[in-house]
Amino acid sequence: MPMEPIPDLAALSLADIARLAEARKLPPVERWNPTHCGDSEMRIARDGTWFHQGSPIGREAMVRLFSTILRREADGSYVLVTPVEKLDIVVEDAPFVAVEMKVSGEGKAATLTFRLNTGDLVTADADHALRFEPREDGPRPYLHVRAGLDAVVARAVYYDLAQRAIDGGDVPPGVWSAGMFFPLEPSA
Repeated sequence: MPMEPIPDLAALSLADIARLAEARKLPPVERWNPTHCGDSEMRIARDGTWFHQGSPIGREAMVRLFSTILRREADGSYVLVTPVEKLDIVVEDAPFVAVEMKVSGEGKAATLTFRLNTGDLVTADADHALRFEPREDGPRPYLHVRAGLDAVVARAVYYDLAQRAIDGGDVPPGVWSAGMFFPLEPSA
């Protein structure tokens, strides 16, 4: 069965985004607890590229499929899990990348929706917080996706967020989405 095409975020209304997010059914990986089987020999690079045995996975549908069975363990490690096996996977930074942002509304009434490199749509809200972590080269923005899995916000999208924060005039600078305020200063 072929996967649905990645949606064109710019062409979607808020109602379309909500409908697509509601229709997305993920496997219940949180309920699967098989015995650990070993190493998947897979890695997700900082830029979001998935590798198997050192070679990039070129089939987008495979990456999207694997992303649905990704889970973060209590110890902070990552695994690919099915009802019968659990395999380690290396994640260099965050397993997803927020590559595009759509803004609906303005000021406190704004809603920010992000398209991930896997095609998933995530709206920043109380359950999907934006946070900024301090790094040597400046704050690094992340979006919570699900169950301990985050997306690093791509640099171009981060610049859009920073411009919104500057234009918004809030102190401290930040952005609004779905009634929540997310300050751009690094979280403590």
